[in-house]
Amino acid sequence: MLGNYSSATEFFLLGFPGSKELHYILFATFFFFYSVTIMGNTVIIITICVNKHLQSPMYFFLGHLSVLEILITSTAVPFMLQGLLLLKTQIISLTACCVQLYLYLSLGSSELALIGVMAVDRYVAVCNPLRYNIIMNSRTCLWMVIVSWVFGFLFQIWPVYATFQLTFCKSNLLDHFYCDRGQLLKLSCDDTLFMEFILFLMAVFIIIGSMIPTIISYTYIISTILKIPSASGRRRAFSTCASHFTYVVIGYGSCLFLYVKPKQTQAAEYNRVASLLVLVVTPFLNPFIFTLRNDKFIQAFQHGIKRCCRFLKD
Repeated sequence: MLGNYSSATEFFLLGFPGSKELHYILFATFFFFYSVTIMGNTVIIITICVNKHLQSPMYFFLGHLSVLEILITSTAVPFMLQGLLLLKTQIISLTACCVQLYLYLSLGSSELALIGVMAVDRYVAVCNPLRYNIIMNSRTCLWMVIVSWVFGFLFQIWPVYATFQLTFCKSNLLDHFYCDRGQLLKLSCDDTLFMEFILFLMAVFIIIGSMIPTIISYTYIISTILKIPSASGRRRAFSTCASHFTYVVIGYGSCLFLYVKPKQTQAAEYNRVASLLVLVVTPFLNPFIFTLRNDKFIQAFQHGIKRCCRFLKD
C-alpha cells in the first residue's frame, strides 16, 4: 500500500485468480486464440495486397480492419500471456500503463469509425450499384480510412491524459490483466464522479455515433433487398453485407457491454470478461466471419497458394 499523499509510479497487475493448473489452461486457450488471430488476419492482409481481383473498396476496408484487429489484440494479450505462463504478478510502469491504455482505446475508436465507414460502403454497393465505382473511388476510400485512423487517435488524447492526472494513492494493485481505466479510477483518491460521467458521454458519442450511419445504411439496404423480385437476387444482395452485419452485431455488442455504463469502476470480474470479448474473442472471429462464406476471397487465397507452390517448385 502507498501513503495517503503519494501517487503510484508503477502498478501490479493481478491478472486472473485461480490455481496454477487453471492458469496453464487459460494460457493454452488464449495463446491458441491469439495465434489464430494473428495468422488469420495476416492472411487476409497479404491476400488482399497481392491479388488484383480484391482491389475494391470492400477489401481495402477489410484489410485495414484486419490491421486494427492485430494491433488491438497485441496491446494487451502478449503481456497477459506472459503473466499466465510465469505465474506471477506483473509490474507495469505508469508510463507503460498510459501508453497501453491510449493505444487500446485509440485503436478501438478507429475500428468503430471504420465499421461505420464499411456500412456506408455496403449501402452504396446495394442501393446505388451503378454509381458505386464513381462514389467509392480510390481517393474517397483513402480519405475515409485516414479520417477513421486519425479520429481514433485524436479523440482519446484527453480521456487518457485526464485519467493519468489523477492521484493513485489508495493502492498500486490493479485487479486486471491490463491497464483497465475502470480499475485505475478505483485507485484514485480524487473525486472521479464528474470524470466518469464525461467518459460515459464520450463512450456514448463514439459508439452510438458510429452506429447511426450503420443503422441508417442497413435500414436502406434491407428495404432495397426486400424490393428485389427474385429470391436468388435477394440472397446475392444480402450475401454482400452478411459478413459485415455479423461483425457489427458482435463488435458493437462487446463495446456496449464494456463501455456504455454510467459507472466506469465496475466489478473486476465483469471488466475481465468484457475485455476478453473485445481483446480476444472479436479479433479471433474476424477472419472466419469475413472469409468462410466469401467465395471471391477463397478463390483468391487458393490462387495465391498455387502461385506460391509453383514458385517453390521452380
